[in-house]
Amino acid sequence: MWDPRLTAYDFGREHPMNPVRLDLTARLADELGVLDAPGVEVVAPSLPPEGDAFLERVHDVDYIQAVRRSSADPSTADPAYGLGTEDDPAFAGMHDVSALIAAASVEACRAVWEREVDHAVNFGGGLHHAMPGNASGFCVYNDAALGIQWLLDHGAERVVYVDIDVHHGDGVERVFYDDPRVLTISLHESGRVLFPGTGFPGECGGEGAEGSAVNVALPAGTGDAAWLRALHAVVPALVRAFDPEVLVTQQGCDGHFSDPLAHMALSVDAMRTAYTTLHRLAHDVTDGRWVALGGGGYEVIDVVPRAWTHLMAVAAHRPIDLETPVPQAWRDHVTRLAGRPGPPRMGDGVSQDGLVWFRSWETGYDPESAVDRAVMATREAVFPAHGLDVWLD
Repeated sequence: MWDPRLTAYDFGREHPMNPVRLDLTARLADELGVLDAPGVEVVAPSLPPEGDAFLERVHDVDYIQAVRRSSADPSTADPAYGLGTEDDPAFAGMHDVSALIAAASVEACRAVWEREVDHAVNFGGGLHHAMPGNASGFCVYNDAALGIQWLLDHGAERVVYVDIDVHHGDGVERVFYDDPRVLTISLHESGRVLFPGTGFPGECGGEGAEGSAVNVALPAGTGDAAWLRALHAVVPALVRAFDPEVLVTQQGCDGHFSDPLAHMALSVDAMRTAYTTLHRLAHDVTDGRWVALGGGGYEVIDVVPRAWTHLMAVAAHRPIDLETPVPQAWRDHVTRLAGRPGPPRMGDGVSQDGLVWFRSWETGYDPESAVDRAVMATREAVFPAHGLDVWLD
């Protein structure tokens, strides 16, 4: 799902969520041949004929009306709805482009559910902090929740949402906290040190949906091997146990060591390894039904374009070698734009044979490791609800 119109999601020059990250991603994927690879179709999203009605499946009517007012006249933005704030300043046209991003994710879910495609990617989406009644954390409409709700409305009985953004996927979790049909899994830096301050292991689902919310709250400074160990110690077992019909994932890349808004130490190489894991899970569990979204990511030249180009390439079944040179035409464009050429290769130089290696959970729990303690807290909180052994699965 891509259209240059999505770059109109623009909070202003000084805001960290610079829409150039989307343009540079599309340009890099195009230069590397991902967008015109056999079997790949680039689809421009469009708003559904029913207008705002599709937004009302998740968002409150009065909130949508407030976004519309702010969109027409940013000076009327109401902070009671999270609008006109430092995180979510109002801008002209805000409603239309936010709705278009949401429509792109809904269309991605529809195409996958109706078997038009196996995989669908909306790297402009993943706006996981938006709440039913307010904007939050750079997110106006929650496209991920809207896509999942569309699936439920059209017959899906079990959906898994996996969020590997450095920030807790609180908005999606909130929408489905009491719904046992949706398993939300968020792997993030601990809310003790990072926005939005939530996402602890004890937050594990409402009454009748116990175990349906899963949170792995990792310590600041977590690096590649530990992060991948945590992901593999929690996500595959739960996805297999829940046995979803569709896998929806959010690939925020703001856990990178150079991202200015967080404190993790991940590489593009590790992120690509995670994408490969999620892709394999989709084929193993959901018969290939996979919807992949973007999300956070504020190192807009060195990280975001490479990470999400890898995501699209993995989804296209044409993964890009991490040693592949970044095309010179793309680097020349970036130099003209930013005064520096950007990264020389598609990886950060930390992988071995194209993957980042980590110690499997099967090697045993290490109580001296802060990451292992975080993982164990999550497993103890939710694994029993899914019939899984805290120690062995």
